[in-house]
Amino acid sequence: MSSVSDQQGKPDAQPGDPQPRMKSGDRRELIVVAAAGVFGDFGYFGTTTDQVAKAAGVSQPYVSRMFGTKEQLFLEVLARSLRTLLSAFTAEIAAGTGPGLPARIGLAYVELLRDRGLLLSLMHAFVLGGDPAIGTAARAGFLEVYRLLRVDAGFSAGEARDFLANGMLINTMVGLRMSDEFETNDLANECLRTALPEKLDLVLNLGKEQRSDR
Repeated sequence: MSSVSDQQGKPDAQPGDPQPRMKSGDRRELIVVAAAGVFGDFGYFGTTTDQVAKAAGVSQPYVSRMFGTKEQLFLEVLARSLRTLLSAFTAEIAAGTGPGLPARIGLAYVELLRDRGLLLSLMHAFVLGGDPAIGTAARAGFLEVYRLLRVDAGFSAGEARDFLANGMLINTMVGLRMSDEFETNDLANECLRTALPEKLDLVLNLGKEQRSDR
């Protein structure tokens, strides 16, 4: 990645760059969070760094100077998504194991839908198994989630399978924006109610926000 630097080794400011007083780590986080939303909406191949820059309120050259390539930016989105997911699950495990733990972890998972694009960007990463860099990182992340469920949470192999399968179902319905059909299609209504008995309102409200953004 090439960049023009000043005497202190910092990239020169460009129109659309964040305010200079913002710390470098905060700038990076701002862009990664915005990128998660864009990658979640459009996927890896459908996203451009220009779209990410607009979502973050910075210039496209600034994104390129900070991350180098779209692939590297996506890898950072993936890493943040996995850290956030694992942290949420770990917090529930720390609160106590027992019969209610699977339900609590499940609710924590659905709550992550509030972090726009986080779960959908993970799903996009999981279908890129053939990519040497993204596929490797996604497999490692998925296996770390599985390890946490089996070892730290004490799930059986079947419980871990069912948990992950239900999570993928939720991701699929959110990606399809199935909430658009909730009021008009009985099958969509039933599917959403069955998969999200305790968090249906959250998904429906997020669907309204998505429609208002179109």
